[in-house]
Amino acid sequence: MGLGLYDYQLNAIRNMKNGCVLCGGVGSGKSRTALGYYCKENGMDIYSNDHTSQSSITMKDLYIITTARKRDSKDWELDMAPFLLSPDPNIDIYNHKIVIDSWNNIQKYKEIKDAFFIFDEQRVVGSGVWVKSFLKIAKSNRWILLSATPGDTWSDYIPVFIANGFYRNRTEFNNEHIVWSRFTNFPKVDRYLGTQKLNRLRNEILVDMDFHRHTKRHYEIIECDYDRQLYKSLTKERWDPFDNCPIENGSKLYYLQRKVSNVSDDRQAKLISLLVAHDKAIIFYNYDYELDILRTILDAIGVHYTEWNGHKHEQVPTCEKWAYLVQYTAGNEAWNCIETDTIIFYSQNPSYKVLEQASGRIDRLNTPFEDLYYYRLKSNSPIDVRMNMALQNKKNFNSRDLVRTYNQKYFSKPEDKVETKLNDIQSDPLPDSWTDKTKEDPFKKETYIQTRLFY
Repeated sequence: MGLGLYDYQLNAIRNMKNGCVLCGGVGSGKSRTALGYYCKENGMDIYSNDHTSQSSITMKDLYIITTARKRDSKDWELDMAPFLLSPDPNIDIYNHKIVIDSWNNIQKYKEIKDAFFIFDEQRVVGSGVWVKSFLKIAKSNRWILLSATPGDTWSDYIPVFIANGFYRNRTEFNNEHIVWSRFTNFPKVDRYLGTQKLNRLRNEILVDMDFHRHTKRHYEIIECDYDRQLYKSLTKERWDPFDNCPIENGSKLYYLQRKVSNVSDDRQAKLISLLVAHDKAIIFYNYDYELDILRTILDAIGVHYTEWNGHKHEQVPTCEKWAYLVQYTAGNEAWNCIETDTIIFYSQNPSYKVLEQASGRIDRLNTPFEDLYYYRLKSNSPIDVRMNMALQNKKNFNSRDLVRTYNQKYFSKPEDKVETKLNDIQSDPLPDSWTDKTKEDPFKKETYIQTRLFY
């Protein structure tokens, strides 16, 4: 194999073309494959191990748009080493420029022409500033896109289809393929038309890497108890026991249901038992209150830990026994760790895509472990059960579905019975958790009635 590329990477390079999407699982070596394609397109013999003799080759300027974390950790520089490429002109043997920057700065490069762009991680979804800049860059440059999860719906492919010239703009795609729902107050896709054509177009641009892992993943769901009475009272009374106020909307109800499911003593005890069994573990979590619980547990049992979240950007510890606390949104992609074989999901994330990306942090080509262990803590609360069902089916969980179910089950009535329901609510005794002062507050009482009536 030339330049340290595996056979499946060389096969992918043969199938790649301008405007393609290189699709490979997390840890499959997409970055190095993309660099191999860039070198091949610029005339380099990627099957040769003699690089210095090719230093006279004229190569296009290379721009890599990636995540901020991957840029700062210099992962791309490590992948460039076998090709003798570097953003530092004193190290690079070719006469060209290499720029590595984050998606946040993509606007800076929309006027660049006649260069080669590698877009790392799928960020061209929707119609925002990043997509507009991407489309302008794609018109005047050669480019490829790397992604482990290229798209969940056909709408996610619209920017890539436009950049490849399959459609003039988003309106043309919508008119040809989308049927909008007639029963909503906002644009909602009811179904897609012409899916056979869409499949053909997607197959034209997707290049799959035929990658077989040497690792074996072991998944285990750890059942945890939760406060059933408190969870039930949330749904029935719509009262926030933590802030002592009414629950005003479905989003707050969803948040509180998850909180009650995630803060139980039994869940914390199960986590401690896992940390005792595994000296090194990465722990993923969702909310700040979970972070406070994790900090308290690790301090109590004397385990050293560092964090990666919106508050701190710390690296993986290097001691004998440690825990690395990672918030899902902040750290589910663009980094890796081969020092441990264990990931603990303290709470479930509603996105299967995020969960899969997070799982790939330890499942890398160069990991020394063959067996990898994933522990997902979940309760039997209704929200955890439904979320687990969605994830098991490789789908995203929509919190609105659960809220809508409760609304229909407890409070949805025909129009001619709304007045009767309002009278019933007004005649009900106020929650026992209310203080006398709260009961006298007309605003809080009215808010409580409205949430009971409409939610």
